[in-house]
Amino acid sequence: MLVLGLQGSPRKKGNTNYLLKSFLNEAENLGAKTHLIEVAKKNIIPCLGCGHCEKKGYCVIEDDDMSLEIYPLLRNGDVIVAATPIFFYNATAQLKALIDRSQTLWSRKYKLKLTDPIRNYRRGFLLALGATKGKNLFEGINLTAKYFFDALGADYSGSLTYRRIENPGDMEKHPTVHEDVQGAVNNLLKPLLHRKRILFACRENACRSQMASAFAQYIAGDKIDALSGGSNPADEINPDMIKVMQEKGLDMAFRKPKSIDEAISGQPPEIIVTMGCGEECPFVPGAKMLDWDLPDPAGKPIDFMRNVRDEIEKRAIDFINELQ
Repeated sequence: MLVLGLQGSPRKKGNTNYLLKSFLNEAENLGAKTHLIEVAKKNIIPCLGCGHCEKKGYCVIEDDDMSLEIYPLLRNGDVIVAATPIFFYNATAQLKALIDRSQTLWSRKYKLKLTDPIRNYRRGFLLALGATKGKNLFEGINLTAKYFFDALGADYSGSLTYRRIENPGDMEKHPTVHEDVQGAVNNLLKPLLHRKRILFACRENACRSQMASAFAQYIAGDKIDALSGGSNPADEINPDMIKVMQEKGLDMAFRKPKSIDEAISGQPPEIIVTMGCGEECPFVPGAKMLDWDLPDPAGKPIDFMRNVRDEIEKRAIDFINELQ
């Protein structure tokens, strides 16, 4: 499970950074993998409002950190935590640029009618703090967070907000912050931590294992932590695979191939399902091994890809039914 933190403050070691890192450290203590994006350090070009993503499903800006790095991370996160100080009753300009560019994900969901396989169980959480004590201090950011997480395909699962946090060290000295963070992380993560971890492995992690993990995530992601990896990962996902999964209504955009070692780093899988990874299929002590022996559709006609997709879907359904 990946917990993705979005640090929206331009201050490197400020109160927002302290709060988010406390949250991520607590998540790691429970066994989750974490990744921190310091938004102010990223090259994120603001949304142009051109409407390209609503027609094509991709942002017209292709060469900044949002397109090259952040979209894939947002799609890979099981839990996404946005952290920001309040600037004029909302997020910082740096974080707001990232939020505005999530219009691409909103468009794929609402304009193209595609479903991110993880959206059934992905969760979003807000961390926010402000210098004043105003009653309406967090109204703007709460509304922004609601629609931001909806665009990401995440359930808005709560927030921690703090008033009168102005001077360096104020957050660290707050009397309840550690108890607050521990309780929030426990409530947010524990239902997901006890899922059965299953690795789907093939050679390139560009077609078969990606489809298998996506079907497992979509069908039973609340019970299965479905991973995928390749013994010799490709540079990018097979575009024909994206097309045939889109025919099923499932959105595979922004996924990236991973190595098997990267996929299983941390807590090892309980079951490994191989589907052609040559002599380099993984061995994990104690893990049950299954082999689906599926042909590699790479380089074949798209109808061949469709046949492999349908066979993977059938096997995934049967496999999940046997687990329950």
